[in-house]
Amino acid sequence: MAGRPRSKMPVADRAKQFMPFSALRGLSEALAAKERIVVPKIELSEEMAAELDRKMHLITPGRIVTVVHFHRDEYIKTTGMVARIDATSRLLQIVNTKILFDDILDVQII
Repeated sequence: MAGRPRSKMPVADRAKQFMPFSALRGLSEALAAKERIVVPKIELSEEMAAELDRKMHLITPGRIVTVVHFHRDEYIKTTGMVARIDATSRLLQIVNTKILFDDILDVQII
């Protein structure tokens, strides 16, 4: 039987041989979550709130802005074009990212 050719392994099965092996599923996600630094939300002073309010009144759709805002226990900096600003629902939308006014720490108009 030594002369009989072996059948070829399907391509999908051959590719699996070279895929990374994770003995502990979810370990990399758990480590990434552990590395994240959880911070409390900053309460704005009256002066900071007044300055932020002044800046917010200068924002119009189509402007490019950088916003520092609170999201899931951390502060994120988002830069992009303002798609919508809604004072009634207190929402600022930068491209596809919706940010509540109450979560905004600082705004820079570019």
